[in-house]
Formats: sequence, C-alpha cells, structure tokens
Amino acid sequence: MNILIAGATGNTGLRLVDQLKSNGHSPIALVRESSDTKSLPDDVTLRQGDLTDLQDGVCNGCDAVIFAAGSGGSTGPEMTDKVDRDGAKRLIDLAAAAGVSRFVMLSSAGADDPDPGSDLAHYLQAKHKADEHLKASGLSYAIIRPVSLTDDDGHRDMRFGDEVDPQGKAARGDVAAVLANAVDDSEWTGKALLMQSVMAGAGRS
Repeated sequence: MNILIAGATGNTGLRLVDQLKSNGHSPIALVRESSDTKSLPDDVTLRQGDLTDLQDGVCNGCDAVIFAAGSGGSTGPEMTDKVDRDGAKRLIDLAAAAGVSRFVMLSSAGADDPDPGSDLAHYLQAKHKADEHLKASGLSYAIIRPVSLTDDDGHRDMRFGDEVDPQGKAARGDVAAVLANAVDDSEWTGKALLMQSVMAGAGRS
C-alpha cells in the first residue's frame, strides 16, 4: 500500500516509516519545504505539503493516510489549533476526496473527553475535534490514544482500552508499530482505543 504519513520526520514518524517498510508498504512522507529530511531513508517518497495550508490533491494516489504529526509542546495555542485540529481535519477531508481506504489517527489519552482543568486542555480539545471529524467523515478509520510517550523502542508488549493505566507510559516504538498495523488490520476498523506499553520488568496485573 502507498501510505501518506503526516509527521514522518518526527520522533514517532521516523519509527513509523521503518515499520511500514518492514510490513511491505511504501511510505510517502508529507514534508514542508523547510523540513529536515536527512533522517528519512533515501528510498522514501517525499510529497510537499504544509499542515497549516494543505493544497488539494495531497492524498491522491494513496491507499491510506496516517496522521502522526503534532505542533510540539513549545508552540502556543494558535499553532496547536492550526496543526492538531485544523490541519488534521483538512487532511481527513482530502483523504476522503481521494478515496483512501483507511485513515489512522495518532491521538492522545484524554482526547475522548478533555478535562478543562488539565494543563493539556487546549491540546486535548484540538485532538478531540480532529478525532470527532474523522469519525464523521465516512472514512474507514482507526484512532490510537497513547498515554504519556517515551522515546523508548518498546518490546511490542502492549495494553489497550480498559486495561490501560492512565498513569502509564507508551514507548514511541510501540506506538509506531500499532499505527502501522492499524493500516490494514480489520480489528482496528472503527476503533478509538487507549494504548500503553508494558515496560520491562513491570509484568501484567
């Protein structure tokens, strides 16, 4: 499958590119003109696109789209809205127009029902709006909501849904593996699930 990735040059996105290649897919990295693409494999196709100003046709020729982008913790509320809410919604609309078979969203724990008192309230509200837009889009979708991220590769030992500890951690390597699998795993169709890594030595309760 030809799979467009928003956020391909990020900490999770780079792992996702490798995972998709391992699964036999052809990743297409959505990048800005200013993006640092040196860390991407040489054989990955680049497609120009800015999430704050996406042009028509950016999803053309793609079988699936994965949104793994984020405005980052150092940006203000305006950029959060432009990328995590409006950029995601626009990409969803373009994916639907292009007839893609699956849209996979990297969301966040807490996005299903944002706590207005949370330090992350604005971010979670933006993710919530994007998630709801995806659900209403008519696209086949999967939404992954990891708990707090770490830069670990993980061990592919994960919990989902009601088994997740909200205070737990999610390794970026595990998150990337889940995103890649959700592209063509029918078990994920129409699901929006919390996700947590089982850290080494933690065991299962």
